Amino acid sequence: MMANETISLIPEILKEYKLKTLDITGGAPEMHPGFKELILNTKGLNIQIIDRCNLTILLEPNYIYLPEFLAENKIKIIASLPCYEEGNVDHQRGRGVFQKSIEALKILNKLGYGLIESGLELDLVYNPQGDSLPPSQSGLQEIYKEELLKRHGIRFNKLLVITNMPIKRFATQLDIEGKLISYKSLLKDNYNSSNLDSIMCLETISVDWQGYIFDCDFNQQLRYINTTKPYSLKELLKEKVKFEGMPIAVAEHCFGCTAGSGSSCGGSLN
Repeated sequence: MMANETISLIPEILKEYKLKTLDITGGAPEMHPGFKELILNTKGLNIQIIDRCNLTILLEPNYIYLPEFLAENKIKIIASLPCYEEGNVDHQRGRGVFQKSIEALKILNKLGYGLIESGLELDLVYNPQGDSLPPSQSGLQEIYKEELLKRHGIRFNKLLVITNMPIKRFATQLDIEGKLISYKSLLKDNYNSSNLDSIMCLETISVDWQGYIFDCDFNQQLRYINTTKPYSLKELLKEKVKFEGMPIAVAEHCFGCTAGSGSSCGGSLN
């Protein structure tokens, strides 16, 4: 869990580097005791603040205040909903998760989230369940919007599509199933150079719970860097490190962001 000392550096970093977005993720970042304070200390900096929300947290007894708090502070919500079918979601996330997610989405809709005129943005995230590439984002978004509105009366702004990265637990699972090599080949064989202009490592830094920075979430998980050691937020402020022109660490897993229709995953602050 990120220490308060590290959290206190975030507003300074945002101002020093004139960053436009603070993207907060977890697990469930709302469970951190410093979550509300971080938002209140940064919302006056004229930036966009994003909460990567797992939806079910909004129904927990100690967090039922969250929807109104997020709406009052105009926090953008990006929420995972890997399918509009109950069976698929519960298979991937656990029994009952789909119905809880739907209930949470209805609460957010009542507050104005997902409605264009409200200015409260609600994006959903899709990722495949296994060793396949996600479909086109625009086509799947149309299906999601139609099905969720028809079945549950739910509205949202955009659907983000994420490719599963062959690292950590997913790589281990694929290896056990004998699919790791073929999945990596699938990513390489579907390399699409037109995705290069929108990959997140071009304009995002990912910060881990100890305050060290990486080029993206996936490099963070792998502790993969181009320098002898990762920079910390404290070192950024002290040394005034310049990011322009700095090499980006790349490896085999990077084909996950360039395969097929691309992966619209954004960077984050852990």
